Amino acid sequence: MNVSQATRLVAEREIRVKLRDRTFLFGTLFFLLVAAAGTILPPLLSGGPERVAVTQEAAGPLRDAGLDVLVVADDRAAEQAVRDGDVDAAVVSGPKVLAMDETPDDVVRALSSSPPVQLLDPDAVDPVVAFLVPFVFAFVFFFTSQIFGMQIAQSVTEEKQTRIVEILVAAVPVRALLAGKMIAGTILALGQIALIALVAMVGVQFGDSTELLSLLAPAIGWFLPFFLLGFVLVAAMWAAAGALVNRQEDIAGVSTPVQFAVMLPFFAVIFLNDNETAMRVLSYLPFSAPTAMPLRLFTGDAAGWEPVVSLIVLLISAAAFVVAGARVYEGSLMRTNGRTSIRAAWRSRDTVR
Repeated sequence: MNVSQATRLVAEREIRVKLRDRTFLFGTLFFLLVAAAGTILPPLLSGGPERVAVTQEAAGPLRDAGLDVLVVADDRAAEQAVRDGDVDAAVVSGPKVLAMDETPDDVVRALSSSPPVQLLDPDAVDPVVAFLVPFVFAFVFFFTSQIFGMQIAQSVTEEKQTRIVEILVAAVPVRALLAGKMIAGTILALGQIALIALVAMVGVQFGDSTELLSLLAPAIGWFLPFFLLGFVLVAAMWAAAGALVNRQEDIAGVSTPVQFAVMLPFFAVIFLNDNETAMRVLSYLPFSAPTAMPLRLFTGDAAGWEPVVSLIVLLISAAAFVVAGARVYEGSLMRTNGRTSIRAAWRSRDTVR
């Protein structure tokens, strides 16, 4: 078979094996439940607007405030509705607010007189959202690249440890074996993210977050190609790291540089997201661009040309890392007599066919 056919065969095998893995399936289900809970439960647990009893004459301002108004005949009926538990509060002559054991803040705010407010920056991002969005972008890329990257490395090392790699290399080209594993890992990672995003978008329909979703849409659209190239870059490093060792126990030691390469940008984006200069630099560095550039697009700090340039830089970087990772992978895959150094793998690549 040719390289293309061999690559497809390896990728299909890796995907089938992973889809039968209970750990992977339960992990995916866990993330789906977290996404559903994070979007569906808050509006359900909020309890909705407070219900207030009031006469027809005083009902207008309370309705305008979005409260659930129960119109009653007089103040006595309003008080009785509170005592019977039919409403959370009542507004009687005075005006005075009646409640059983807790101040109804929504009702008090609805009756309060506030001066007119002019927003100088009406399009500013809510501070809570401004904190959560960079964390979510960084969290998704960091944990996805770590989890699926580690799985690629473990798959490579397992084949070396069991000597199955000798049979595989006799049947398919070494580069096809590497490409198949990377393609499978990328498809599985994107598939899991797509499922989580779908569940989250459905959950948003239960709350009052559709406006936020419309604000996030452009950033999410750019995040997908950035994530794809960023993951390919990291996957090449993980595959090379897995080929350098012969035992599963040694992966942690050899993969430390890979983990730091992903971990440091993760914390940099989280802690420096309000530093415009730092974020501009991070949006052009290969390991931080997948999260920093979409975040700058969300906050409106990036010019229209910047994501294109950043994506081109990331594409070139990913191609370079794939070439380098393939050379290390080829030069160390058939070495089963202990841990192989990167220098030795680089030099011996030409002896592997």
